[in-house]
Amino acid sequence: MTQNYDTIRLSTYRTACKLRFIQKKCNLHLVDVWNMIEAFRDNGLNTLDVCTEISVARLETIITCIYQQLNKRLPTTHQINVQHSTSLLLNFMLAAHNSDAQGRLMVFSVKVMLSVLCGGKLVDKLRYIFSQISDTHGAMVMSKFDHFLQEGLKLPTAVFEGPSFGYMDHFARSCFPQQKKVMLNMFLDTLMSDSPPQCLIWLPLLHRLANVENVHHRVACSFCRSEGMTGFRYRCQQCFNYQLCQNCFWRGHASGNHNNQHEMKEHSSWVRISCSCHVILCVYLYIFFVGGFVLLHIYNDIIVSFFFFSSPPRPIGNMNEPVLPPSAGPSPTKRPPTLATAQRMNEEHALIAAYVNKLQSSPRALDSASRTDEEHKLIARYASRLATDPGHTGRPSDFSYNMNKQQRELIMQLENKNREILQEIQRLRAEHEQACQPTPERVQQNPTLLAELRQLR
Repeated sequence: MTQNYDTIRLSTYRTACKLRFIQKKCNLHLVDVWNMIEAFRDNGLNTLDVCTEISVARLETIITCIYQQLNKRLPTTHQINVQHSTSLLLNFMLAAHNSDAQGRLMVFSVKVMLSVLCGGKLVDKLRYIFSQISDTHGAMVMSKFDHFLQEGLKLPTAVFEGPSFGYMDHFARSCFPQQKKVMLNMFLDTLMSDSPPQCLIWLPLLHRLANVENVHHRVACSFCRSEGMTGFRYRCQQCFNYQLCQNCFWRGHASGNHNNQHEMKEHSSWVRISCSCHVILCVYLYIFFVGGFVLLHIYNDIIVSFFFFSSPPRPIGNMNEPVLPPSAGPSPTKRPPTLATAQRMNEEHALIAAYVNKLQSSPRALDSASRTDEEHKLIARYASRLATDPGHTGRPSDFSYNMNKQQRELIMQLENKNREILQEIQRLRAEHEQACQPTPERVQQNPTLLAELRQLR
């Protein structure tokens, strides 16, 4: 392998990378798990007993059928070489199954290997596997699960990772140590949890690896200084703003005060803020310094609802009504707005609403070169109106700072939402602490894998 995956120091990532390489080299990542199940039925594997031996010629026919059906679904410009892909996959499967003492190729072996290496969601693959190892009452049969582990763990052994993920007799019972009856939901929760069984920890990582291949992180690696990362991103929990790309982290590179013993956090996505806080801050500052408390009062609902509820701006209301609240006595400087003033206000309201909707619906608009100009034009228009409108030349001394009923209701909604979020955070923290508590059954597990897991947390 030209990628030299053997230099990856963590066996879990090393195994997942090797299997991902095999998967893409054989074009199995293009075959969905449901198409694979359909191919099993088309070739009559669903009618055979799982312990039935299958000949090499029939296996080659099945693989050829899988790739021929794949070409029918692919566009003509992306057709694959059926003969070449069939030869690669057939040789790999034979080499994997000849690694044991018996070297027999059975129907169940073919189903497990192809369903694990094909594309699709992990939950769909596990549902299909559970259907093969459960009884008529929907409960998992432990002997069949043990058979699945025997066949599934031949994949890491085939890529020379047997010392870390080779099959052992106690694996089946250690995956479900306290459950006498394992149903589908428990099976899925165990294998898809943040801490899956150590013998199968490479399986969910294989799917996460496929999901982040095209994820780009707009931050530089602290070791290789490459502009932007693709794939996983790792942030040190002790060093300030120290981040590594996946190639540097996997191979143990470090610089400065950072070392490989520091706790690292894995990130599989680049989080963006949906609306630039710079825009909102500039609007507030301009409004405040030009004495535009009225405008702040009008657009408070728009800004708050956009940030906290991620919904389109709510209607402002009747723009022909006076904006300032009536004072206790007559005020000669206050007069109802004219029709032209009302129309100008409506235009500005539509402008701010359209701009906020643009930011909400198109995050890429924030990266454009004209973003700053649009912000300044928008703010300048408000400042100009406040400066020229005779109704807003001065701030009345009796200006009321009490919020109206609608604003008080909005604040109550925000407070309730904040309490719900805090309760959810406390619940998730309690679940995480409970899940992280070690159990007696895991004391005898591989110390090397335990050290890797502690470092990844």
